[in-house]
Amino acid sequence: MPSHRYRDVYDRVDVPLTQRDWPAARLTDAPLWVPVDLRDGNQALAEPMDPVRKRRFFELLVAMGYKEIEVGYPSASQTDFDFVRLLARTDIAPADVAIVVFTPARRDLIERTVASVRGIRNEVVIHMYTATAPTWRKVVLDKDTAELRELILSGGRDVLEFAGDLPNVRFEFSPEVFNLTEPDFVLDICDRMTTLWDATPQRPVILNLPATVEVATPNVYADQIEYMHKNLARRASVILSVHPHNDRGTGIACAELAVLAGAQRVEGCVFGNGERTGNVDIATLALNLHAQGVDPMIDFSDIDEIRRTVEYCTRMPIHERHPYIGDLVHTAFSGTHQDAIKKGMAEHRDRAAATGIAERELDWRVPYLPIDPADIGRSYDAVIRVNSQSGKGGIAYLLDTEYGLDLPRRLQIDFARHVQARTDDTGLEITAAELYELFEARYLDTPTESVGLRAWRTTGAGDDTVTEVTLTIGGPAEYRDVGPIEALTAALARVGYPVEVLGLTQQSIGAGNGGTAITYLEFRGGERTGWACGRSDSVLAASMAAVMRAANTLVVD
Repeated sequence: MPSHRYRDVYDRVDVPLTQRDWPAARLTDAPLWVPVDLRDGNQALAEPMDPVRKRRFFELLVAMGYKEIEVGYPSASQTDFDFVRLLARTDIAPADVAIVVFTPARRDLIERTVASVRGIRNEVVIHMYTATAPTWRKVVLDKDTAELRELILSGGRDVLEFAGDLPNVRFEFSPEVFNLTEPDFVLDICDRMTTLWDATPQRPVILNLPATVEVATPNVYADQIEYMHKNLARRASVILSVHPHNDRGTGIACAELAVLAGAQRVEGCVFGNGERTGNVDIATLALNLHAQGVDPMIDFSDIDEIRRTVEYCTRMPIHERHPYIGDLVHTAFSGTHQDAIKKGMAEHRDRAAATGIAERELDWRVPYLPIDPADIGRSYDAVIRVNSQSGKGGIAYLLDTEYGLDLPRRLQIDFARHVQARTDDTGLEITAAELYELFEARYLDTPTESVGLRAWRTTGAGDDTVTEVTLTIGGPAEYRDVGPIEALTAALARVGYPVEVLGLTQQSIGAGNGGTAITYLEFRGGERTGWACGRSDSVLAASMAAVMRAANTLVVD
């Protein structure tokens, strides 16, 4: 690998902070979330959103509770301009939602941007940007620091000229590629912009500091943000914002550490769409707070509907392992994980019953599941799935949740061997329905019947109890002072089918006349032990069926 071609971030930009406060800070409140899906996310799509998709996405963001939304780049496309005008003509933007529009520091484009927002009754943010890092200055803009400073200030004056008379308009400035710009230079520009735009606590200016291309570990970005936080001239009149990208795969960590360092606002995309590897994922950021007991101030209670809308609007699928939303993120295949989840879910139900607190309100302690899937509208159906890596806990969980079968632990172990053989043979996941089919075939369905139970009845009580058993071979036989199970095993032994009952567990599934009884029977016959089950409308009949299943299994095996 030609790693010598690349420089360490400390050789590319000065990181002046030496005394850090952010490592001791804690996340206790949600920042202001600003989705940029309709602008930054949209420009990264192979097929940008058409007006129908753009409106549907906007309405989703409003429904989720976002209070500031970047809606487009109106000077760059007629579609974006027309969408901003739609917001001016209609009431699809609630009064408490601020509308953000994006523009470069060019006079003609600023003028068209301001024209797009005239007539909007909502609060409006005009977001002006210019790249400030050395490579961009030299290679892209061909300007030195003095020329670039004047370009930015000139753009700021144009914003005031065209929008200064609009009382509902505030201003935002982004020194693009902030994270690779000299700290003193970018601080000077930001202070000049807040002075030019007369930032006050009543009308603050947003200074948005992007990691436009992620080039360093998240702690470096946190240092850069804290430096600005501590040194801005009009800090009380500034909303300090961040806009991380995900080139190194650490955009989430960059944003979280930046908030610890003083940022109050985070721009990003729901599920992280964006140029190259994407913008920071503000859904994951918000749900990370939720998982720490902090209200994210955004509604994710129907996350699958959010996902469907985002996939429709972007025409891009969401990965199965995407945090919180992927198809497999609440799913365990591993046997040890499944066993822990099964026990954790049982403990949660028992604790809710013992305390009288609803399960949805009780503090969450289930192993391997950072949050309760029900918080985001997910069911528990896919929490445990079975493949060749699975163990008895996951198998038992599926049979219990899907079919009400509460297998004794030793039967779980026995059945897991048969499931393992099936999945090893096929190499495929096995569904709950296939598990149940395998369980029936192994323990419930009677193999070729060598001996059958034709009839049985019990008369008398106490010491006068008489049980008559009639098998398909050997004729009827009577047994005194024993119960039906003991009588049946004695009758089987008499005709050459000895079954010793080692353990018997009875279970009723359902209630009333529609209920079903099932018996789990561990038995010994000769040199081997095994399991058999019986199913009927009464627990006694189910137990008799289990004994007969055991007798015929011994013959077949």
